[in-house]
Amino acid sequence: MTTFNTSRQIQASPAQVFAAISHPGRLARWWGPAGFTNTVTVCEFKKNGRWSLTMHGPDGTNYPNEFVFTEIEPPTKVVIQHVGEPRFRLTIALAPSAAGTVVSWAQAFDSAETASRVEHVVVPANEQNLDRLVAEVLGRPRGG
Repeated sequence: MTTFNTSRQIQASPAQVFAAISHPGRLARWWGPAGFTNTVTVCEFKKNGRWSLTMHGPDGTNYPNEFVFTEIEPPTKVVIQHVGEPRFRLTIALAPSAAGTVVSWAQAFDSAETASRVEHVVVPANEQNLDRLVAEVLGRPRGG
């Protein structure tokens, strides 16, 4: 297996959810697992635009990251390629539902070996990422 999938229902329109993804300041607030903060140096939210940030872990460790926005289809889809190691492609799809929006999150790694090595971190981190996205969209205080 190389892809980790999860989803979340958010009581907001796809346009409202997309706004939390497409606005650099908002994206920086919710991106990453619980307890992380971000310093963004570049965020070119456009097809083939660069996104460069440092994620700051709760223990003080810094994690530099480089991404490229490879696909953007407002307000239904964003695809992000992580250009460093570990290499992965994240597809965030937004679909309208009776209760608002279903956010589907698919993180596909370039190799099964890499996916297996990082699964113990990625699976809970992806859930925490979506928890933080929900809090950002709904304007709730974030716990981390």
